[in-house]
Amino acid sequence: MNVPLWLALAVVGYLGCKLIRPPLWLVLVLLLGGYLIADTTLAPVIDTAIK
Repeated sequence: MNVPLWLALAVVGYLGCKLIRPPLWLVLVLLLGGYLIADTTLAPVIDTAIK
């Protein structure tokens, strides 16, 4: 079964926010930080570390 990555991340994020109840500022910082890091020279380093 092939699920798009954005859908899987949305479901995991929604369930995580509902079950764990992190503060809203923490969620926003993680989302913004991930978006900003994805467009830097660190992206290939993080990509190889994950794989």
